[in-house]
Amino acid sequence: MMSRPMLLVFLLLVLIITSQFEWRQQLVNDIDSTPVVNQKQQQISKREEAVKEKIILSQEKNIFRLNELVRSLRQQLLLCRCNNETTNGISGPFTEHVIEVEREQILED
Repeated sequence: MMSRPMLLVFLLLVLIITSQFEWRQQLVNDIDSTPVVNQKQQQISKREEAVKEKIILSQEKNIFRLNELVRSLRQQLLLCRCNNETTNGISGPFTEHVIEVEREQILED
C-alpha cells in the first residue's frame, strides 16, 4: 500500500487536474455562448430601433393631420366671422383683419 502522504499528494494532483479541466470547459462554453448572446442583444436593439422609428413616423403623421385640422378650423372661423360681419354691415375693418390673420398663418407655416 501507498504511504499516507503519497496518497494525499496523488489525490491533490487528481483534484487539481480535474478542476482545471472543468474550468477550461466552462471558459469554452462561456466563449461559445458570448457571440450568441451578443447577436440576440443586437437583434433586440434593432427591433427596438425599428419600433421607435415607427412610433416617430406615426407621431409625425398625427402632427401633420392636426396641423391640417387647425388650418381648416381657421378657415372656417374666418368664413364665420366674414359672414357675421357682412351680416352686420361691417366689411372694411374685417377685410383688413382677414388679411392680417392670413399673414399670421403664412408666417406660422
